[in-house]
Amino acid sequence: MSRKKKILIGVGVVVVLAAAAFANFRFRRVEGVTVNTEAVQKRTLEAIVSASGKIRPKRSVNISADTMGRVTDLRVNEGDEVERGTFLLQIDPRNLRTRVQSSEASVQAARSQTEGLRLSLESTRAALKQAEDNHKRQQDLWKGGLTTREALERSENDLKMRQADLRSQEQQIRTQQLRLEQEAATLESARYDLSKVRIESPIAGIVTRRNIEEGETVVVGTMNNAGTVLLTIADMSVIEAEVEVDETDIPTVRIGQPAKVTIDAMPGQTFTARVTEIGNSPIQTTGAGASSAQATNFKVVLTIEEEIPEVRPGFTCTAEITTATRDAALAVPIQATTVREMVVDEKGAIVREPAGPADARRRAGGVQAAELKPGESRKELEGVFVVRDGKAVFEPVRTGVAGEKYFEVLSGLQEGDTVITGPFSSVRELGDGSPVKIEAAPRRGSPTSRS
Repeated sequence: MSRKKKILIGVGVVVVLAAAAFANFRFRRVEGVTVNTEAVQKRTLEAIVSASGKIRPKRSVNISADTMGRVTDLRVNEGDEVERGTFLLQIDPRNLRTRVQSSEASVQAARSQTEGLRLSLESTRAALKQAEDNHKRQQDLWKGGLTTREALERSENDLKMRQADLRSQEQQIRTQQLRLEQEAATLESARYDLSKVRIESPIAGIVTRRNIEEGETVVVGTMNNAGTVLLTIADMSVIEAEVEVDETDIPTVRIGQPAKVTIDAMPGQTFTARVTEIGNSPIQTTGAGASSAQATNFKVVLTIEEEIPEVRPGFTCTAEITTATRDAALAVPIQATTVREMVVDEKGAIVREPAGPADARRRAGGVQAAELKPGESRKELEGVFVVRDGKAVFEPVRTGVAGEKYFEVLSGLQEGDTVITGPFSSVRELGDGSPVKIEAAPRRGSPTSRS
């Protein structure tokens, strides 16, 4: 084969390869990225805040002893149902009963002394009356010149002494009356302390905890030493779920919002509830594991609107609080939303380059490599890619309520628009104006979405 023929064959091969490469590039450019799409339509959306926590009774009473002593009679066990006024236990009353008897004797003695002073007061009043009569006679005799001045002064001094004795006796009576009242108060206090050795249930409920046994000695709490909690009684007629809600969700939670509560110990059952309390301060985490890096949660209390006979305080539960509901809301799939840096003009509208050679300069994010014109700027926008004429067109959207699978669209889309939902790798690489090829996606459920 001659040198010229070899050159011609080589040139032919290069031309064929170049044509194949161009055809392949042209074919890919026309077909574009394979994507899944979904039509925008109206749906019923529910925004749900999920949180976990514990079941607790609305009303619970810890019973402690007000007096120290040994438990001599214990009548209840954990799990027992009690009524208001039911006898629970008794502490040894002997020391307090002795104190009551001593106080009763002191009161009797004080009363006896008071009676003695009253009798002495009557005698003093009689002596005063006698002195007044004698002094009056001496005055009459003095006027008639029938007595001496010495006798008159003696009767006057005797009258003053009797008056002073009367005042002294009356003061002693008042003092003794106060002493009697003091002894009576001491007796009343001793009787009240004696009544504390018999402990009765202050509410109707279930004994959920018993920390004492018959024969043990209870300890009364002080400022630096907590007292013994003997029993815990819970009124389970009204049950609450105390859950911890993340700080990012707490602004949407309101009093009165409906919720659904599931209890781990009761699978397959769901109970309706409503928000009745929202904490204003974050839950304080204590202990060695506490750190500033931990999540900040707020306490939210839900009142369950039905009785649950088998429930016990402390059961783990999960709550789903419905914070918002939208009927016939224009909805877009959550996975369709993305963020891109776009070129916008001074009014905030996206500046789109005309189709043509500039398409080759597009990159993921839709930012043009060309220099910005006066008044233009780059800005990150949240939006979706809408399929129009075989191309992915980025449209900014303003979203509202977030459901489980869909966002409420407040502006930027219309019902029937076809948005790109996946695959994720394809959506991540799409740019404004990128050619796409639609692939059939699996059918979704009915137009009702909850969070």
